[in-house]
Amino acid sequence: MKKIYILLAAGAMFTMAACKKELKENPYSILTNTNFYQNANDAQSALVGVFSQLQPQAYYQRTVYIMNDLSGDEMIPLLTQNQERIDMYKVQYTSSNIEINNWYTNSYKLISRANDVILNVPGITMDGPTKNNILGNAMFLRAMAYFDLVRSFGDVPLILKPITSATDPNLYPSRTASSAVYTQIISDLKYAEANCYTEDKITAANKGEVSSGAASAMLARVYLQRASTAFAASDDNTNALAECNKVINGGLYKLMPNYSDVFNWTLKYFPAQTEVIFAVQFGANNTSTTQNITVRMFSPAALGGSGSFNANPYLLNSVYDKGDVRKTWNVSNNVAGVIVTPYIYKYRDPQWVKGSNNSQMNWIVLRYADVLMMQSEAMNNINASDPNKFNGLNLVRTRAGLGATQMLSLTNTPTSAAFVDTLLRDRLRELCVEGHRRNDLIRLGQFASVEQTVNGFTVSPNQYLLPLPQTEIDANKNLKQNPGY
Repeated sequence: MKKIYILLAAGAMFTMAACKKELKENPYSILTNTNFYQNANDAQSALVGVFSQLQPQAYYQRTVYIMNDLSGDEMIPLLTQNQERIDMYKVQYTSSNIEINNWYTNSYKLISRANDVILNVPGITMDGPTKNNILGNAMFLRAMAYFDLVRSFGDVPLILKPITSATDPNLYPSRTASSAVYTQIISDLKYAEANCYTEDKITAANKGEVSSGAASAMLARVYLQRASTAFAASDDNTNALAECNKVINGGLYKLMPNYSDVFNWTLKYFPAQTEVIFAVQFGANNTSTTQNITVRMFSPAALGGSGSFNANPYLLNSVYDKGDVRKTWNVSNNVAGVIVTPYIYKYRDPQWVKGSNNSQMNWIVLRYADVLMMQSEAMNNINASDPNKFNGLNLVRTRAGLGATQMLSLTNTPTSAAFVDTLLRDRLRELCVEGHRRNDLIRLGQFASVEQTVNGFTVSPNQYLLPLPQTEIDANKNLKQNPGY
């Protein structure tokens, strides 16, 4: 942990200077917590700095799907390079895995930047709703990072304020119980839900920020995930359902008419884009904003990409029903009439220059179709005999082009177990390679069986959690490794 926290001790937004002798001059050219957070513009700039931490390739531009989709039945890495990716795919990851280190380290960098905003913005004299919206955004992002961490690693250090010196007790933190981490995540998201602007109130200057609806959708996801743990609260499923209903009944979000509209990067923002609730933003070609490498990663060489990740043949051959328009959008094995290795076709961008990393595609974190399916999942958990639990799933199926005979009911899906099987397949069809699969399989109890059946890999119980990076264990004597690593 020393590696992370000394680097971040002064806050990720600032540059600190150290001198051997005391200087008399006021440090006008150095930004610190005492001279930066002066006004509303400073607060907004600091929040932009928090959001920018999501954009590195080693975080929400690439590592996100290596962590959350590569272990499962969606994709296969190029098996001639990048051993850390191969190990994630084969469920052979160790504490020296570079991508696991990226995921852990960048999550804490995001937390550090968010903590800095949460500590310093309250002292600024500025418009109250604007201040609360900024704080709500920072709390959402901190909660999202901790949610990623606790699902991936279990107990993790819970750091809620900036680390300011080498004597700070949080410089060498111990791991905090997962139950307490979840409690903090929910607290942060409730603040965001109450204080972030609604989608229709986000201005042109704030496009891409978190809305109160995004906080509600993320709360639903958190409650559902906690409901599957040993420390679940008795009302987790009812709370998840309530949060889904807030989003659905609010009327701002709805399914786009066509599945492909969700991935039309010229429709990035509300009200043109009604389905995407929150996404990590990337810029267009030849702009100063960060662009996305993902299109290159998934596109085969014949389309100008690197082909770093292929589609699992199972996704192409065994997942989609007849008439499902999502199949031809999400996966293909055809390039100009030539049959090639199956590839993920989901992420396309007409502005992308072949061979470059310059796609403007966003990474979608939350969207309305997911909320509809979470609503169905929560209802099944509460009352498996409730026929209304199929409503959300059937809306998503209808948009996918499936007919009346392919709609779900208690007649063709009579048991809770059958519902879970169907739900997992529906989530795979709809949300493939959107950063959900590993956690879906774990939450719904089919991680080991899918790995064995589809890929032929055996999963040990300890592998439901990832190992903490060995560099962190070595640097912090208070950290203990997960069992089995």
